[in-house]
Amino acid sequence: MNTRVRAKSVFFRFGSHFSKCASAVSFFACVGLAASALTAFAPSAHAQSTLSPKIAPDLAAAINSTLLSKASWATQDATKGRLFKVIVVGTGSDPIVASLRSAVVAAGGIVYYRYQSIQGFSAIIPGAQINTLAQRADVASVSPNRSASKSASFLATTTGAATVRALTPTLDGTGVGIAILDSGIYDAHATFLATDGKTNRVSKAVDMTLAADSGTAAFPTSYTPSDLSNAYSPGTTTQTSRESKINDATVPFPDAFGHGTIVASIAAGRAVTGTPDVAGIAPNATLYDVKVLGSTGVGAIGDVLAGIDWVIYHSKEYKIRILNLSLAANSTESFRTDPLCRAVRAAVASGLVVVVAGGNYGKNANNGEQFGTITSPGDDPSVITVGSANSRSTALRSDDILNTFSSRGPTRGVWVDNSGTRYHDNVTKPDLVAPGNRIAGALSDNATFGSPYNVLVDRYPSLRVTGFTTKQTTAQMTLSGTSIAAPVVAGAVALMLQANPGLTPPLVKAILQYSAQPLAGASLAQQGAGALNIDGAVRIAQALRTDISTAVAAGTIRSGDNLLAAGKTLPAPTSTINGETVKWSRIAFAGGSHLVSGPALFQKYQGMYDHRLVWSGDWARRYTPVYWTSTVANTYMNYAQESVALSDPLVSAGVVLADTTAGSSSQANATGIFLPTANLANLLASGQGSTLSQGIALSQGIALSEGIALSEGIALSEGIALSEGIALSEGIALSEGALLTYKTSGDSGPTGDPVLGEN
Repeated sequence: MNTRVRAKSVFFRFGSHFSKCASAVSFFACVGLAASALTAFAPSAHAQSTLSPKIAPDLAAAINSTLLSKASWATQDATKGRLFKVIVVGTGSDPIVASLRSAVVAAGGIVYYRYQSIQGFSAIIPGAQINTLAQRADVASVSPNRSASKSASFLATTTGAATVRALTPTLDGTGVGIAILDSGIYDAHATFLATDGKTNRVSKAVDMTLAADSGTAAFPTSYTPSDLSNAYSPGTTTQTSRESKINDATVPFPDAFGHGTIVASIAAGRAVTGTPDVAGIAPNATLYDVKVLGSTGVGAIGDVLAGIDWVIYHSKEYKIRILNLSLAANSTESFRTDPLCRAVRAAVASGLVVVVAGGNYGKNANNGEQFGTITSPGDDPSVITVGSANSRSTALRSDDILNTFSSRGPTRGVWVDNSGTRYHDNVTKPDLVAPGNRIAGALSDNATFGSPYNVLVDRYPSLRVTGFTTKQTTAQMTLSGTSIAAPVVAGAVALMLQANPGLTPPLVKAILQYSAQPLAGASLAQQGAGALNIDGAVRIAQALRTDISTAVAAGTIRSGDNLLAAGKTLPAPTSTINGETVKWSRIAFAGGSHLVSGPALFQKYQGMYDHRLVWSGDWARRYTPVYWTSTVANTYMNYAQESVALSDPLVSAGVVLADTTAGSSSQANATGIFLPTANLANLLASGQGSTLSQGIALSQGIALSEGIALSEGIALSEGIALSEGIALSEGIALSEGALLTYKTSGDSGPTGDPVLGEN
């Protein structure tokens, strides 16, 4: 199923309320809005009662409606009736869902591509057959292939990266690969050159929209039911043919839209002589351009899934360690079943650190704050979900504030038990925040489209940075939003992994949170553990063993084992950045809604640092990578085998549990998720919290299930319900003071005029 992904700022309907997609100029990254449908389609009670609950609500509504959905994933065929592009996720003991794929073909459908990152595939299926298919025991969910879209320098100075490089000049991301899933990277820009001024650091470029199974491709005028997903093993004709089709190396202007280029430059751009100093965080990291959005900032979930697959498949071959997703999609589905969430869990299980923009839905149309608006896949417990902070144009950190547009937690995905009872995920998010307001970076050229600028700057000229002599390969622009904050964190992770290649993805997240600086007045649900502090994160990374990930893979490290490198101790929990003393939060999230603290978190190995384990409340799963048989063992992952985690130790003795310290969540009392992060940090520093005497372990799959309890009467958004699916992770805003409201016309791309927003 292919969903369009689009970046735009628009008005969305959340339940009975409208919410302005308030994302600072980060284009139209407004979670999965389809160009033709800007309001969430609330499925009727009839649709919910007559169709299998395994069918996503928007797909169920489209199937039952007397009118054909205007979504890009639906069409009417003269002979086959209504056809839908879908993502089918399987369950059970067959990881390649062979029987299920055969059933789709027998039902008159066509299977395009079987994913390695999830136990499922993209397909076109007649609407009349979907409910029958969904009732099979080996089907976990059927979702529409919704749209997706984009959601030193000053950055190096304010985040602490410059402090790190002052002590270790070579710490610049060298040898670490970052994959950017976005609208492309204009690799001719000078910011992507290596230190020699000649070598291009965009090592590989692929365009997932060029494949025949692209979700953005038109429905076939006719087809024979068939399974085209077979024979994708390494070196086969099918696999090499696909790689050839998606090769984007010869495209002269690969980012007509402009989002992916600035995202890549923020993560890993290099300063360019004669221009303002806007170098990224890891200026010598290697970049991998995985294009999943088109020239209008719109793409499809199926293409994003295929892009994640490509990164997983090639991660060991190309030394890709980080996956940046400044994208967002419908978040009303639980992370347990959501296809994008399943895919990012597989990516983490393969060893990738996945960094995701949290979304720009912190405000509604009346400028009121709204909670529960984290978007997918930022709602998955395994990823690092990033919110946006406003540095107020100064390198000082003491005046930083939270952007009001930045999405708030907790996550609100819904899952239904066997008795039909509905539950919300309520995962505590975001994990932390990073600078995301008026951030400058590379401007991609769009000359083949008759304009010297990309679509964003052509439409909004004020985004272009002026005041210096410029040319195509040195031009710059500014954007804002969580999709801009995410690559700041991705670059930080590159520095951490260069300093210590043995860190696992969950350990990276814990370090980032523990060393983060709480912003004044902002709560756990608003800022997570606080603002990114690269100095603190790198110093913790340097104190730890460098063989952790290999020991985890080999099963030779256990919860409670020593985690410190020989002769090392943990650094003091403060940093000095630009002369300011920065206190660490000393807070990390565990198990979806638990708060943990204390030096034992990094003095001892914690079972939750196993990147193959995902734990949220009383739900715990293990994802075991299964590799294609090839000449290079354990290199190309075929799929991740999911199983219930039954007896895994999660947290060791000596760790401090702070759930009770935070209290039950009450907005009126400012407790629980509404407790200011700085207040909790101060309480923990004063010795409060419960030191675990025995740790936490799973018992038949059950661990501590409550975490921070939500009180009755709290008004939370029901999540982001968008009729098309994936879009840019925020909507587009010029800054905290200028919000762009995008209106759309068909699938032709964004149109509209900017309107003034908050100050």
